[in-house]
Amino acid sequence: MKSAGLLQQLDTQLAQLARAVEPHANQRTAKARFDHQLFHGHSTRLGDYLVEVQQTMMQLKQSVQDNRAERVAWMAERVVLQMGALQRELATQTLRSREAEPVVEKENLYEKLSQHQDFERRLRAMIADRESLLAIQETLAQQQQLQRELAALEGRLQRCMQALKRIERSIENRERDR
Repeated sequence: MKSAGLLQQLDTQLAQLARAVEPHANQRTAKARFDHQLFHGHSTRLGDYLVEVQQTMMQLKQSVQDNRAERVAWMAERVVLQMGALQRELATQTLRSREAEPVVEKENLYEKLSQHQDFERRLRAMIADRESLLAIQETLAQQQQLQRELAALEGRLQRCMQALKRIERSIENRERDR
């Protein structure tokens, strides 16, 4: 079997990749750069992704030792894809360094948070109002109209809650990075 030779080639490429990542390993980016299906971690540092590639490589070697052919093929493909993604990211580092991180003042985030909390409160009040009206409606047409309004309001509330979570994460990230 050619596994030993292929593993050696992958080890060599991984060592080269590690040397290339080293100068950039601890630099933070504004957001995670890779697909969630390719990398399990959602870090903003390239060094964390390199560690994951190295762990995948160890799993590949273990699968070769266990003589699990299907898993070996899958793990080898995953290692190659992960290494390729990191190499492409490294190739764009000069461009990334020129990216201007969006300047969002801390106060603006807190203002947005306050606005969205107000939106949430008003949407919840509107939903409660429609639900109480629904309980006293006698005709089917009126009930159906209120149910449609409720569905629309609940959709808006859901989007509002998602926006709130994004804003809160942004605030947490800014506070942590300081």
